[in-house]
Amino acid sequence: MTLLDTIPSLDLADFTSGDDTRKAKFVQELGTAFNNIGFVAIKNHGLTDENTSTLYDNVQKFFYSPDELKQKYAIEGIAGQRGYIGKGKETAKGFKVADLKEFYHVGQPKIDDGDPIWEEYPDNVFPNELPDFEKDTLHTYRTLESAGKNLLRAIALYLALPEDYFEDKVKHGNSILRAIHYFPIANPDDLPEGAVRAAAHGDINLITLLMGASAEGLEVLRTDGKWIPITSLPDYVVVNVGDMLDRLTNHKLKSTIHRVVNPPREKLGTSRFSIPFFMHPRSEMNLTCLESCVDATHPKMYVDMTAGEFLNERLIELGLKK
Repeated sequence: MTLLDTIPSLDLADFTSGDDTRKAKFVQELGTAFNNIGFVAIKNHGLTDENTSTLYDNVQKFFYSPDELKQKYAIEGIAGQRGYIGKGKETAKGFKVADLKEFYHVGQPKIDDGDPIWEEYPDNVFPNELPDFEKDTLHTYRTLESAGKNLLRAIALYLALPEDYFEDKVKHGNSILRAIHYFPIANPDDLPEGAVRAAAHGDINLITLLMGASAEGLEVLRTDGKWIPITSLPDYVVVNVGDMLDRLTNHKLKSTIHRVVNPPREKLGTSRFSIPFFMHPRSEMNLTCLESCVDATHPKMYVDMTAGEFLNERLIELGLKK
């Protein structure tokens, strides 16, 4: 396997173009990247620069608000699945010190179509003080969900599955748009030992689509143990494999460990903003390793479980659920 120093850049328009050759090339390149470093950068995902800047403006206004305003949107008893999640609430799996961040969760907007899945999801909550917050986050949610569905169709083809394999599994899926504020550190000397913006972790979900982060800091762990910085290109979203897709494919498609490191000391007093879309399936999706991904050289690595069971296990590990 070739070790990559940068993540490959692909054009989603190649997949949706209706040109079989371009489509097949995209599928192969996406699969190869996910088989290797687990990350790609994608353009033509459907979000405009205006969408992105408007959403970031709203998100910054919210996070720069007084704590008492933010706390109005911290909802008890739902394990941080909607609304505001304050500082010190999330600790990466295997770490003792909480990440230096606060965040806001927007989930699947409910529609009245009789699907029993809606009973599983808490209602979304939006800050009344920011009239455009709801419109902008939901537009971004739907746009990235649509791009994610196209990427899952490409992944299905790469795995020699029917192109629509994931469609019913992600319909009204438990996806989350997470607006993150890595808050300024006024006094670096007071930081707990080992505290970082986001400690090394794999994402829980099928795939993650990250719209432009506001500053450098994201790093990916290569298979040889070297950390590679990921800079978000304008017009691209960064897409990575999550643990659920890794389980389903028996580690053929790799959920790569990544982190957000602290900036140099002189920049610790500045904010960093980031908005990932975590694409989740429905809770009943079976994550049992695909038979086509298990053979003598790749014995089955994971126990069978559903997406809902796996998510529950990880929320407890992250400290978001008791």
